Amino acid sequence: MNNPRFSLVIPAYNEEAYLPRLLDTVDIARARYRGGADAIEVIVADNNSTDSTLAFAVHRGCKVVSVEQRVIAAVRNGGAAAARGEILAFVDADFRIHPETFNVIDELLASGRIIGGATGVTMERWSVGIAVTYAMLMPMVKLMNMDTGVVFCRKPDFEAVSGYDETRLLAEDVAFLLALRRLGKTRKQKLACSTAARAIVSVRKFDEHGDWHYLTGIPRVLVAMLFSKRYLVNLTKRYWYVDRRE
Repeated sequence: MNNPRFSLVIPAYNEEAYLPRLLDTVDIARARYRGGADAIEVIVADNNSTDSTLAFAVHRGCKVVSVEQRVIAAVRNGGAAAARGEILAFVDADFRIHPETFNVIDELLASGRIIGGATGVTMERWSVGIAVTYAMLMPMVKLMNMDTGVVFCRKPDFEAVSGYDETRLLAEDVAFLLALRRLGKTRKQKLACSTAARAIVSVRKFDEHGDWHYLTGIPRVLVAMLFSKRYLVNLTKRYWYVDRRE
């Protein structure tokens, strides 16, 4: 693989339970890609995992990059630094991607009207609490024309916005897409918010904290944002960076 079209970056910390199923879907999407499976390199950015994540990634033929800094933005950037593809795509290890992911992204970028964007997501299971949470977030997605899922852009554009902001412990993906949007406006390009290849996102945070926890937690986050940066940092670290699987 001399000049891959895509580099798919997967940040991973102790993901032995989720990485195999993600890579199974990546293999299917690579096989379906009209440019050929070899046009897609898969990079696992390992963030000092203590389980079998690293060994499994090597076994599956992924390019592995080690990133020590325990900040998700730094892990994404570390994977991107090793990428050789024209297009960078980022997906979390607990997702599963759509079989047409790479074809859809290729078509969007080929139009010349798109700076980058995301594929959108659906949940792997539903409940009343999860459905209410999803429904409450969708108006913001529509208003901002910004989603999650497989996030993508051209590599030069990633470099032009300096990648992900490593000073952020959370919402680094939102900040990144906002930076891409600003760059796109200078070229009359926009963000894509596609629904043609939605990824499936795990609900492990709902399993761990309860199906209504987003709704009960949002007020605490808002208070922390307004009145206490230290409290916000502590909330973020407990929610995203404390691994209860160890």
